[in-house]
Amino acid sequence: MKIEKIAEDVWRIPLMQPDLVNVYILEDVLIDSGGRFAHRKLLPLLSDRTLSGHALTHGHFDHQGSSHTVCQHLQVPLFCGAGDRQAVESGDLVALMPDPGVLLTFISRSLAGPGHPVSAPLSEGDLIGGFTVIETPGHTPGHVAFWREEDGILILGDVLFHRNPVTFRRGLSEPFVFATFDPKANRDSARKLAALEPKVVCFGHGAPLAHGEQFTRFVEGLPRA
Repeated sequence: MKIEKIAEDVWRIPLMQPDLVNVYILEDVLIDSGGRFAHRKLLPLLSDRTLSGHALTHGHFDHQGSSHTVCQHLQVPLFCGAGDRQAVESGDLVALMPDPGVLLTFISRSLAGPGHPVSAPLSEGDLIGGFTVIETPGHTPGHVAFWREEDGILILGDVLFHRNPVTFRRGLSEPFVFATFDPKANRDSARKLAALEPKVVCFGHGAPLAHGEQFTRFVEGLPRA
């Protein structure tokens, strides 16, 4: 496992090879942290870097699992979207699930990392690591993406997958319905991001897509309902 440079001041760290779970560094801010035990791989890779903060695209267990450990170890503040704040702070992620009775809820409880205080909620237009925060609710109530207009780079978390983390199948797809709080809102968020006409799209699951027009065409084909 190694740190891959995507663009100036943008790096990707694939925590599960080849690209099943990704975290990113934007300038000096860590985006997402992988699962509960990912810090065992992540922290050694960060040992020669000075980070100023840690931000989440959203609060699902495979994105916030190591956040508490990372923030404690590196002594950095944590940020996330307002709609996910309570779940991230408590470590109880049930409120982010569309149906508390599904099996994934119980899996989430066992794999989620400990809660950690959020220094401030992220809102539309905030700047994080040289990127602008875009509110993209749907997959979770407080999901956010990160956008750099100058070179068209988009970090979109789980608004879409570029590799299915269960079947390992490559290609663009919507995130799992059973793990998406509001699928229609998530499609609306995807359309909001496609309107930016990104050049490079980076995912929580899957390799970066260097041809942003493929992302835009896929989003154009999503159902409206």
